[in-house]
Amino acid sequence: MLSDFSLISHGAAALAYALLATLVATRYLRRDSDRALLLATLVSALWAAAMMAQSLWALPGFTIRYLLELLRDATWIVLLLALFRDISRQAGGYQRLRSRLGLATLAIIGVLVLCSLIEYVFNWPILSGKAKVLGQIALSLLGLSLVEQIWRSSPSFGRSSIKYLCIAIATIFAFDFFMYADALMFSAVDSSFWNARGLVNALLVPLFAINVVNTRKQPVDFQLSRSAVFHAGTLVFAGAYLLFLAVAGYYVKMLGGDWGDALQVLFLTMALVFLATLVLSRRLRAKLMVLISQNFFDYKYDYRDEWLKMTRELANLSDASTLPVRVVRILSGLVESNAGAVWLRNDEGAYALAGAVNLSMPRFTTIDGDSELVRLFSDREWIVDLHEYRTDPVKYNLLDIPDAIGGIPESWLVIPLYLGNELYGIGLIGNPYARVELNWENFDLIKVVARHACNMLAQADAQHRLSRAMQFEAVNKTSAFMVHDLKTLIAQLSLLVKNAPKHRDNPAFIDDMIRTTEHAVRKMSNLVDHIRRPADQAELASQNLDLSALARQLVSQYSHQSPRPRLVGDPPPAIIQADSEQLRSVLGHLIQNAQDATPPTGDITLNLKMAPGQVVLFIQDTGSGMTEEFIANSLFKPFESTKGLTGMGIGAYQAREYVTRLGGRIDVTSEPGIGSCFTLRFPLARQQAEEPDDTPPNAIAKSS
Repeated sequence: MLSDFSLISHGAAALAYALLATLVATRYLRRDSDRALLLATLVSALWAAAMMAQSLWALPGFTIRYLLELLRDATWIVLLLALFRDISRQAGGYQRLRSRLGLATLAIIGVLVLCSLIEYVFNWPILSGKAKVLGQIALSLLGLSLVEQIWRSSPSFGRSSIKYLCIAIATIFAFDFFMYADALMFSAVDSSFWNARGLVNALLVPLFAINVVNTRKQPVDFQLSRSAVFHAGTLVFAGAYLLFLAVAGYYVKMLGGDWGDALQVLFLTMALVFLATLVLSRRLRAKLMVLISQNFFDYKYDYRDEWLKMTRELANLSDASTLPVRVVRILSGLVESNAGAVWLRNDEGAYALAGAVNLSMPRFTTIDGDSELVRLFSDREWIVDLHEYRTDPVKYNLLDIPDAIGGIPESWLVIPLYLGNELYGIGLIGNPYARVELNWENFDLIKVVARHACNMLAQADAQHRLSRAMQFEAVNKTSAFMVHDLKTLIAQLSLLVKNAPKHRDNPAFIDDMIRTTEHAVRKMSNLVDHIRRPADQAELASQNLDLSALARQLVSQYSHQSPRPRLVGDPPPAIIQADSEQLRSVLGHLIQNAQDATPPTGDITLNLKMAPGQVVLFIQDTGSGMTEEFIANSLFKPFESTKGLTGMGIGAYQAREYVTRLGGRIDVTSEPGIGSCFTLRFPLARQQAEEPDDTPPNAIAKSS
């Protein structure tokens, strides 16, 4: 009994389709295609059982088996029509084609079933054997046409849900087509086709099962492990290979003549050796395992969840841990570990330890930039498994592991951290909590996360360098302002020393010298206080001061140098909020610049005008002037000056910054060879701004 291959073949088909029907029935039958699949699997199981019973007890008769086969073909076509209807609803324009194929199928099956029933009941031979074979061929072609139309009509993004189903049904109809075409050609069904038919149908059941699992939203009640699928696939491959050997060996023996037996033995021996080599090949097994995992199973990780966890860890501002430590936690958490370390490249090209968690670090932790490990990572993106390395160093070409990593007893995975295509750092993951089997998915995820984390580390390092550069810039800026103020004081004191021999006996000069010295001392004291004072206390130094009185003092102070500035008219008091010394320094810079740019015979005037809520100070000279391009691009830019090497180029910049901080504005008009006019607008203090103003609205425009 067990020697009957047809019995084994169709028995396997009956069992496989019964299990498939159970799987489909236990799922939620939401669509017509689900119910059609259940019907097709039940009828296929019944058809295979009838074929098995015929091998055992020669029952049922031919007509019953033939009707069951027609019914089996009909249910598979019904399933295809249900799929075609779902696709035609999405794509549109295929309803007429689906109706025509359905009517053709119904007509062929109706004629064949009706004729078979009449023959069975009345024993009238209506259809010949060739006619029935032609009917089976027509059904097979209709099934293949439906599969082709479904695949062509389905959108590309929806083909993944019907891929395995279409492959399996197309294989069923293609096998029947070749079997019945051979029978039509030789007037008899070949026993090889007939006996193998059940097993071919049984081997297609996993494709149906995968489609059922992948197209359901609810969780799967049971799953085959990757190892089980791998071993089952290996057995199927080995069986198919041996079947091929048997057929090939038979033909070698038939065609070999006197040498046939020897050639058959030689062929089978070499083929078996080749099969054993393939089965025992670790690389082949690994690639087959990856292929199975990629195409037949869901991914090992929930990538959305992993990415959200990494984003939350990197963006957690409440965490006091440094960014390298958080990167260590992210990388180690991917493989069930809580230990690790990160080395980052320093300015000397070596890799310095940036952070470590739960590791026993050696005394020396720096990795040389010329080490063999760094050269390996510079050439290829490998993840070094130190457990595997310690077991078989030859697999890594006897790679020399640096003492900074090899001296850590808990070390496990060494990960390259790339910034673009350059090695920016090296990561290390310590031993996991429990044994973890690593596969292609683990390594791919680690590489992607490592690259993203490396970008974050590089960005943080760039921000740190930028912050340090900005601190140096602030120090340099303060120093430049100090030098500029000291330069002005030195010029005043130098002029005083220069005139002292001539006017030492002049009491007026002595009084002026005392006032100038007091001003220099006060200026330097205020400068020191300003440097010591925090930036957020700058507003606390503001006070009410009279801009008109300050203008008079400045005119008197700078009258010792030609051309002497003069104040136009007798402006009324203009109370503003400002620091007296800082505003005096700012306005003094502008007056000094006007004197430097104006010949001794020229003219420098200060003019104050009142406007609603503000006071406007005009500082006008008849000096060399400036071009519009210089005003727009260089005047208020630090370290740009028309004085060549004798000027710092920050007086105008400092003036604009301070006036803007007071809520005012500086405007400049100038023409080369004619002169310049600086217009400074200051908001009046609240008390004076609320008083009525009798100044005509066009007074300011006329004065400017």
